[in-house]
Amino acid sequence: MSLHDRFAEVRSGLQLRMRGARSEIVTDPEPEWATGFHRIQDDLRQRRPVARTERFGGAWLGTRYEDVSATAHDAECFSSRAFVVGNVRPPLGAAPVGVLPPASSDLPFHRGARRLLSSAFSRASVARLEPVTRAYCHGLIDALAGRDQVEAVSEYTQLIPTHLMVTLLGFPEQDAPRVQHFATSTLQDVNVSAETRSDRAGERLTYLPAQIHDHLDHPRDDLTTRVLEAELNGRELDPLHVYGTLAALLVADIDTTASAIGAALLHLATTPADRARLVAESALLPTAEEELLRAHAPVMTARPVTRDMRWRDADMKAEDWVLMSFPSANRDPAEFDRADNRHVAFGLGIHRCIGAHLGQMELRVALEVRLERFPEFSLPDPSTVTWTAGQVRGPKTLPIHIGPAAPAGGQA
Repeated sequence: MSLHDRFAEVRSGLQLRMRGARSEIVTDPEPEWATGFHRIQDDLRQRRPVARTERFGGAWLGTRYEDVSATAHDAECFSSRAFVVGNVRPPLGAAPVGVLPPASSDLPFHRGARRLLSSAFSRASVARLEPVTRAYCHGLIDALAGRDQVEAVSEYTQLIPTHLMVTLLGFPEQDAPRVQHFATSTLQDVNVSAETRSDRAGERLTYLPAQIHDHLDHPRDDLTTRVLEAELNGRELDPLHVYGTLAALLVADIDTTASAIGAALLHLATTPADRARLVAESALLPTAEEELLRAHAPVMTARPVTRDMRWRDADMKAEDWVLMSFPSANRDPAEFDRADNRHVAFGLGIHRCIGAHLGQMELRVALEVRLERFPEFSLPDPSTVTWTAGQVRGPKTLPIHIGPAAPAGGQA
């Protein structure tokens, strides 16, 4: 069977697996979960550190650092075969590969699947992307010249990681809005019905195989071609592995990075002293970036429970979800000393984000360019800020007031 024929089976195979998934309809999380996120989790950390929530289709929520860390490192009790919680349960038997490898892979398969991508996200590879990222950020700022108010999410924070991922994967630049929608809907729409979720996933099942076929016909120097040409244990990758890896890269980078940049901008827009100090002392930005990641970590990831058990005074059942709240773990006073910021914004254990260097670079460059070009910006009306309410928490809308744009100084 040719590669084209093998990849032609991807869509039908995935659709069958989705139709077989267990589902239930739940209501959207109340707005308080988004706006009072840290207050709620601070309270839970004190009263009931492993609590039960009916949000996200029902899940256990770990809020202490020690419990989050234990979950991340215990592959026997908590599988990695799915990490996006919701009302569609992961299919049984998906491990060790999972539907979005390597993020959804258990050991020992995970080790080789992750190694296939590590060079693309190494510190050296990311450094080569920095001039392109900086130039793109300057271009976005140029487009805002002459205005006194901008919507920072749709006009800046979301565009940066989407552009970079489209470039890395070798997808058409004009497809960036479509790719962005794939990423945000996966993580933000966890409480829609199974039918709606399936329909939205169907858009990916059309788009990604088409890109795969195009790369098979026209190989080029990009990450998609490298994944297609890769071998694992002496064999070419299964088509579902290729599809799942590309889908995982879209899910894992775009919405998470945009949320981190947005939360950082919101902090600086509402804390003038911090913003003024970073403008005056730009050398402090790397340290500030790490503290912003600790204080405003955007991501919670999920693990399915492998068996019925009592864990941390919670009676868990096989196939229950456990959510690891890295944002709450980062604020656990029992673990963190401000002088030693060992934050877990990028996760823990074997699934620590493979794109950590990329996300850190995007955040740093986005802030550097913003502060260089718009050293003065503020939030006129806090009530206009809305938040995402899924596993990734960040500003969904962020209208900020800006002063005149300074000319680009060190534009690459």
